[in-house]
Amino acid sequence: MVFKRLLGAIGVGAPSVDTVLDDGPVLPGGSLSGHVHLEGGRTEVEIEHITLELIAHVEAEHEQGESEGAVVFDRRTVGGGFRLAEGERRSVPFTLTLPWETPVTELHGQPLGIVLGVRTELAVAGAKDKGDLDALRVGPLPVQEAVLEALGQLGFGFTSADLELGHIHGTGQTLPFYQEIELTPPPRYAHAVNEIEVTFLATPGGVEVVLEADKRGGLFTSGHDVLSRFTVSHDSVHHTDWNAEVGNWIAGLVERHGSSAGHSAPYAPAYGHDMDHHGHHHDRHPGHDGAHHRSGPSTGAVVAGVAAGVAVGVVGGMVAAEVVEEILEDDDDEGDED
Repeated sequence: MVFKRLLGAIGVGAPSVDTVLDDGPVLPGGSLSGHVHLEGGRTEVEIEHITLELIAHVEAEHEQGESEGAVVFDRRTVGGGFRLAEGERRSVPFTLTLPWETPVTELHGQPLGIVLGVRTELAVAGAKDKGDLDALRVGPLPVQEAVLEALGQLGFGFTSADLELGHIHGTGQTLPFYQEIELTPPPRYAHAVNEIEVTFLATPGGVEVVLEADKRGGLFTSGHDVLSRFTVSHDSVHHTDWNAEVGNWIAGLVERHGSSAGHSAPYAPAYGHDMDHHGHHHDRHPGHDGAHHRSGPSTGAVVAGVAAGVAVGVVGGMVAAEVVEEILEDDDDEGDED
């Protein structure tokens, strides 16, 4: 959905801007392209620059509880340095590369409840205004899709997804926030684990997969969270048995911390080390030489949960762009107060 706004901060009769993104989801680290359509106002103006901001709706935890807000995680100038005549129409094409850690907003076309937006800033004669706003759709990288598919086939169900402000210690994280995809465990792990949270930190060479288990407490023990991190390369997608691989990760995450959960796949210690919230270990994942293959296209309960509309912020036919608009309008209001 495209939103047209008159650049009110520049003045009545100023140019209008309409940014249109090319159809379809993009991938983390991939190219985002489209056009910025301008229409001149009542007078000729100098367009100093056209800048695109990538914005995410992020949650933050602090001593007072939780809060939400918008975070700009990338900013690129895509045009400018020309005069726009009265009533003139001009289209400025652009292509920019998304950060590798850009969060995933959908899985097989089903929204996860993550809100990302592209906001257009137009600078005219020293004045700036946030002109157009569009929802940004991001699909998973093949490795990310393979891990989620394996979790679904192992019986995990999608609960929700969100973006958390902060850094995961010991990782190569570069953005000021990270994505958490929350999953409910299958029966064989339900007595030991309340939920599993998955975080992907992609790079040009591969993906760090961070798994966090919210463990159940016993009669005389309190529950606690445990973390494990694993690194996989992008080219491992087509020669890895992901069900067995991810099954090893989950079994190790549970067993290495005293759980008696039953499982069929043994844990391979070389595949990664367990971590707590403050201490992290880092081991690379060894390559696979066998002729392994991925399972079928279904993501099992994970996709089923997404399709059922359990994603946070997605209710019925709610359009993602409308969610972006509402959130970022709130953000603009807060900025005006500063």
